[in-house]
Amino acid sequence: MPFITSMLDFDVIIEIGYAQEQNTVFTPKQLFLLKLGSVTTVRRRLAKLTAQGIVARHGNTRDHRSEFLTLSASTLRILEKYGSLLLSIAELTR
Repeated sequence: MPFITSMLDFDVIIEIGYAQEQNTVFTPKQLFLLKLGSVTTVRRRLAKLTAQGIVARHGNTRDHRSEFLTLSASTLRILEKYGSLLLSIAELTR
């Protein structure tokens, strides 16, 4: 996954993807509260991932001051392939 350049990128992607998998909304504030790094660093990494099209931001229709984070469809496909690869490796080692 060439778009992951740091552990923080990985953590951000995993947290957003987990919330998406659980069908719960996930906001930038929730991401900051996880204390993965300083707010400034997490905000910078989130902006980079958004600019690359890895993370998508969706405005909250009820409260226009907030937004929700999701992974893009292409990122989800890559993560599914990665998960399948890990499962096949685990099967081989049994």
